[in-house]
Amino acid sequence: MRVLLVLILVLVVAGTAAAKDIEGVKIEPQVAVNSETLQLNGSGIRKKFFFKVYVGSLYSAKRLTSGSEALRDTGDKLIRMNFVIAKVEKEKIIEAFQEGFRNNTPELADSAEVKKFLSLITDDFKRGDQVDLFLGGDGTVTGKLNGKHLGTLVSRPLATAILAIYVGEHPADASLKKGMLGK
Repeated sequence: MRVLLVLILVLVVAGTAAAKDIEGVKIEPQVAVNSETLQLNGSGIRKKFFFKVYVGSLYSAKRLTSGSEALRDTGDKLIRMNFVIAKVEKEKIIEAFQEGFRNNTPELADSAEVKKFLSLITDDFKRGDQVDLFLGGDGTVTGKLNGKHLGTLVSRPLATAILAIYVGEHPADASLKKGMLGK
């Protein structure tokens, strides 16, 4: 009887351990986007110097284990950023994206598509904010802040360039890249 109780307790504890929580942010195992269910590919923490900025999660239609595989994949993806830092000014956010584009897709860094994408960022981000970047396989890029639609663009090169900021050759944060790729 004791063995059975211990076994049940072990199963209950193991079941709750599967629920993922990083820095107080509950990481959903799946999300529904445009009537499609995307699975959590991986999560990690974006750090800048010594500061934890946000918990970043990558959701995808299929398991992606490398940056090159993720960039080649034509399935839908969602990048979710849950901010844990007190505040990041909109200018700093825009600068960070610009740097990411320059580092990974310099040919697009000054394009009209990138400028239009950056114009969607109109507010500072603060602790508790959730930013979703939907990257559709058809090139649709949709931004949301706390569920509020920021805008939609359609450009396959832009969608790939945004993903490259996180999982490309020169990611904004190598540790976050590993986390998003489930490593």
